[in-house]
Amino acid sequence: MLSVTPNQFNMKDKIKTELGRLEQQYDIKILYAVESGSRAWGFASTDSDWDVRFIYVHRRDWYLSIFDGSDNIGEMLPNDIDLSGWELRKALKLFRKSNPPLLEWLRSPDVYLESFSTAGKLRKLTSEYFNAKSCLHHYLHMAEGNARDYLQKELVRAKKYFYMLRPVLACQWIEQTGTMAPMEFQKLVDTQVSNPLLKSEIEKLLSRKMSGEELNDEPQNKILNDFINERILYFNTMIKNFDAAKQPDTQKLDELFRDTLEEVYGTGLSA
Repeated sequence: MLSVTPNQFNMKDKIKTELGRLEQQYDIKILYAVESGSRAWGFASTDSDWDVRFIYVHRRDWYLSIFDGSDNIGEMLPNDIDLSGWELRKALKLFRKSNPPLLEWLRSPDVYLESFSTAGKLRKLTSEYFNAKSCLHHYLHMAEGNARDYLQKELVRAKKYFYMLRPVLACQWIEQTGTMAPMEFQKLVDTQVSNPLLKSEIEKLLSRKMSGEELNDEPQNKILNDFINERILYFNTMIKNFDAAKQPDTQKLDELFRDTLEEVYGTGLSA
C-alpha cells in the first residue's frame, strides 16, 4: 500500500474545509464526497489534480419552488482542487440509468465525507439498478475516443495508455462478472490480465508514472497497442448481442430521496 505524505494529509484537510465552505455558501448539505480521478484509480503522479466529486441536498423549500434550480456545483481552485457535485435528484435520476461515473463514486477507495446514510443505501441498490450494457457502452466509448486521439501517430503520449487500458479492462470485468468494475486500476490488472508479457509492460509503465516521471511522447508500445486495439474490436462486436436490462422503476429512489430529506433536515416542511 502506498504511504500517504504529510502534504497529502494537508490537502485532504483543505478539501474538507472547502466542502464545508460550499455547504455554507450554497445552503446545502453534502451527503457524500470522494476522490474520483487518477488518485482513486491508483496511478496518480506527484502533480495530479485532486478530482473531488460529491452529492448534496438542498433544504426542503428549495424543492417546492415552481422553478427548477441548478442541479450541479463546480469550482476549480488554484491549488489543483477540482470540485464538482450533483444535486441529489440529479444523482438519483442518473443512478436509475446506471451512470458509470456515479457508480464509480460510490466505490471510490478515497472518501472525504459520508455524513448520512444515502450513499450506503445506494450501494445496496446498485445490483438492482446496474445495467451492464450501458456501462459497457460507456467504457468502450472512452477507450475508442482515446485510441482515436492518441494511437494514430508514431509517437504516443505514454500516460494516455492508462486511459485506454482502464476502460477495456473494465469492459472485461463487466463481461465476466456482470457487475460494476472496481475503480482501482491494480485490481483490474490483477484480475483481467493473464498474459505475463502484457502485465509486465503495464507494471513498468505504472511504476514510471507513479515515480513522478514525465510520460510524454515516445514510440508506440506494440504490446499495449495490439492489446487495446484487439479489445476494442472485440467489444464492438460483442456488445451488439448483449441484452439490455429493463430500466427499474423509481419507487425505491423516490423513497430514498424523501428519507434523505427527513434524515438531514427533520420532518418540518420548511426545515
